[in-house]
Amino acid sequence: MAEDFLVNLPDGTVKQRNPFTGTEVWTAPGRGDRPLGVTHPDPHPLAARDFTHTCAFCQARYLDTPPEKQRLVRDGDAWRLLDALPADALFDTVADFRRVPNLFEILGYDYWHLNYGYVLPAPVRRRRDAYLASVAGRAHVLAVESGKLRASGVDVAALGEDDILARASGFFGGGHDVVIARRHYVDGATDSTGLASSGTLTPEEHAQFIAFSADAARSKYDLIPAARYVVVFQNWLKPAGASFDHLHKQIVAVDDVGAQQEAAIQRATANPNVFNDDAVAVAQRNALVIAHNEHAVAFAGFGHRYPTIEVYSRSPEGVPWLQSPEEVRGMSDLLHAMHAATGADVASNEEWHYRPPGTTVAMPWRIMLKWRVSTLAGFEGATKIYLNTIAPGTLRARVVARLVELREQGRIAAGLRLADEADLRPDPLLYR
Repeated sequence: MAEDFLVNLPDGTVKQRNPFTGTEVWTAPGRGDRPLGVTHPDPHPLAARDFTHTCAFCQARYLDTPPEKQRLVRDGDAWRLLDALPADALFDTVADFRRVPNLFEILGYDYWHLNYGYVLPAPVRRRRDAYLASVAGRAHVLAVESGKLRASGVDVAALGEDDILARASGFFGGGHDVVIARRHYVDGATDSTGLASSGTLTPEEHAQFIAFSADAARSKYDLIPAARYVVVFQNWLKPAGASFDHLHKQIVAVDDVGAQQEAAIQRATANPNVFNDDAVAVAQRNALVIAHNEHAVAFAGFGHRYPTIEVYSRSPEGVPWLQSPEEVRGMSDLLHAMHAATGADVASNEEWHYRPPGTTVAMPWRIMLKWRVSTLAGFEGATKIYLNTIAPGTLRARVVARLVELREQGRIAAGLRLADEADLRPDPLLYR
């Protein structure tokens, strides 16, 4: 029965079970009253240079990352996509978003090459050769690859240039990319606490970020035939696993759909309407819906190790890059509002889930926004019962209150129906 996914006890304890993973979670009353945001130990005033040079992802340090694959450039109200710029053209434009290889891939080029016989496709080889044929491009790749090898404990001095360059194939045809936003700090920030997060983007900027990331995921299936799933995620702030406190998403090709998707596929096979029945309908019955628009719905999730906002696409199509621009924009607008309500000081993980290509079972595109505001400890390890410090109802109340303020300030997209304004019909997800 769906009702046992969420049980409120007389003392205020909330017991939850995730309908897709079976994870058991308890929330004890009063534990969610602690401050949520990270503490900035030593805020310092910002100089002009800090906006462009703070970390390797900043706009004045394009040569600190491996060779760029794509960038989005804004000209007034128009956006332009630029592919595979040569090294000596990187600073001719300013990228609002750029896609570059991850310096330390989760699954590197050798994984695909040695296990599956993958080699760089001809167009990628031509791009690599053209990049290395220029003095600037060759110097760039040598510098970045040498730095990577040194960090891995390799004696670079014992290697020749050709050997170093031969190890850089993943920079051109690897399976792990990073999508980087332009700003490190928000425009006008006065000190180092003014970090630029997903929620500080405008709704239009966030829509471009989401569409650009979705297309980056699609490209991995085209590039690596052995890829069964492409993972899209975002770690915001170091407590959530980020290397830099600079907004970016990661795109990772893997050769397995993973236990999370396998469990969801099994549930959807047994009950094709499970995402309506055991997710959105439970949220509706328990007054957990946060907001919705024509194309997406957000609610306070249950059965998660961390406080989690779930954003579900209402589209019939379960693969993001196969949806219409309007459907993707609707999903983006709702997700952006959830980030804005969360705030830039809250460490979080954004996780994308969608129907794996080739899977015949219908599944909706859905994104989990998880607040990393607690630390798992011995109790969880000993019992596999997780203590989530914020109950779903408390999470919903916090987010809705902030959304009302943001709407009055004009900082989130128009057309969102908040909380009690929601008028969702039964079975609002159309993925079947």
